[in-house]
Amino acid sequence: MPTIIPDRTPLDKLGNDEVEAGQEKQDGVDVIPPLGQPRDEKKFWFQRGKDYDPNAIATQPSVYDVADVKDQYMPRADWENIHRFDPLARWTWAEERKVVRRIDWRIMLWVAIMFTAMELDRANLSQALADNFLDDMHLSTNDYNLGNSVYALSFLAGELPSQLLAKWIGPDRYIPAQIVLFSIVSASQFALSSRASFLATRSLLALLQGGFIPECVLYLSYYYKHHELTIRLSFFWSGMFMADILASIIAFGLLHLRGVNGYPGWRWLFLIEGLITGTIGLLSFVMLPPGPTQTASWSRGKKGWFTAREESIMVNRIIRDDPSKGTMHNREPVTPKLLWKSLTDVDLWPLYAIGLTFNIPTFSPQLYLSLSLKALGFTTFETNLLSIPYLVLKTINMLLLSVLAEVTGQLAACASLFQFWCIPFLVYLRVVDTTHAPRWLTWAIISLLLAAPLAHPVQVGWVSRNANAVRSRAVGTVLYNMFLQAGVVISSNIYRDDDAPLYRRGNSILLGIVGLNMLLYVIAKSYYIWRNRSRGRKWDQMTPEEKLVYLSDHQDKGNKRLDFRLAS
Repeated sequence: MPTIIPDRTPLDKLGNDEVEAGQEKQDGVDVIPPLGQPRDEKKFWFQRGKDYDPNAIATQPSVYDVADVKDQYMPRADWENIHRFDPLARWTWAEERKVVRRIDWRIMLWVAIMFTAMELDRANLSQALADNFLDDMHLSTNDYNLGNSVYALSFLAGELPSQLLAKWIGPDRYIPAQIVLFSIVSASQFALSSRASFLATRSLLALLQGGFIPECVLYLSYYYKHHELTIRLSFFWSGMFMADILASIIAFGLLHLRGVNGYPGWRWLFLIEGLITGTIGLLSFVMLPPGPTQTASWSRGKKGWFTAREESIMVNRIIRDDPSKGTMHNREPVTPKLLWKSLTDVDLWPLYAIGLTFNIPTFSPQLYLSLSLKALGFTTFETNLLSIPYLVLKTINMLLLSVLAEVTGQLAACASLFQFWCIPFLVYLRVVDTTHAPRWLTWAIISLLLAAPLAHPVQVGWVSRNANAVRSRAVGTVLYNMFLQAGVVISSNIYRDDDAPLYRRGNSILLGIVGLNMLLYVIAKSYYIWRNRSRGRKWDQMTPEEKLVYLSDHQDKGNKRLDFRLAS
């Protein structure tokens, strides 16, 4: 939720007409241009009614329009966008939507492509399984589980150091280098020869990929408002599912290379997809600008991608939406003191708890999808192609869930729909003997389970909103993702050899985790409601003068400010 705009003490002394026009007079001179009519912004095209005027002023009231408090929210003097910051800047809805579309095409699209590249290298092990990878490498199912656990633990270990490095040297420099490095490791899996080399490459690949997602989230927050970020994150994760779809199609062709030069198809799969990712990494050095006002370069043109007017709109709409975004430079490191403050931010802990377990009910079956389909009698190539339908449906469901969360504003309730979706399909897998059921019915049930509307974009956006500070946002998204990776470790050990082929014990555990998740969402919602009410009582009891003293003294910062409300 946004920062509460304090009482407009100076404006209360003006005439009603002047206040409604958004004008303040000092010595008879108008110094504040008219603002847009205060209203809830229509976030999506289908919400716009007949009263929508694209030429109306889009600049909404903010703390920068209150003379007594605006100085307390001013960006730092070394903020990279300070030269475009102007509290008096005004623009229309048509101008803002044009700028957002340009950001989508210039920034969001390439970030999604980078994520697609990472997912190619992260998930191609699933396609390799369909090509007898375990048999060729003389590995067991438990070895595969160990490899997934090693990957998740290494990914978790690489998260925080990677994010801190990216914050220090800049995501535009670090992310492309990161992609190039893990693409080299991915391609080197062509030469796998033993269990030890399998585990070593899984670990190194994960260490280099750790932090990639939080880095991208932080980078996108430089360009988008809070409600816009949630929707863009759903498209961001759509890149992951698109990668999985492409991987299945690419694998269908590459696995036919089995026997070329005496090598199995999965070796060619690792090599060629690693080269594709490396190419995208090199291009990212050119395609990723440092920030909204820093797009000019030898490769992007001397004038950059945006005009001075567009840069002004980008910067001022973002800072008005969240003044905390002007509190750190985009190449400023997070100090140990700031890191500790972020780690001990209890207001984000409920979301970390949710991140640990929310995805387990579908992730465990997803890890075993290829093996399960092979066990049902599908061929190598059928197995890869049969993973596409659930990915398409999951992408659609995820996008719809993200829109629903933003339209209703009920983040906890919408995110919990993922759990309700899982229940009937897990119950079926728990009680039915799928070894005697029609294989196409079993495939349909598993596919529908895996197509559950992923709440990840909603929850990452939730963390970003409730952080309300750049350093908390940088660390908070990492910690959330670290808990998510810890959940992957748990997921990798729920289905065991002694429980095969029906995995009834495993499915019972998954149903229990669904119940736990529902409880966690209720706890998170209740906690944030309680915190907001407690702050509201303290804030409302203050006089206007006491509020000004509180703001000027900076008694609390980030999401601890009494004028900030936590989203739920």
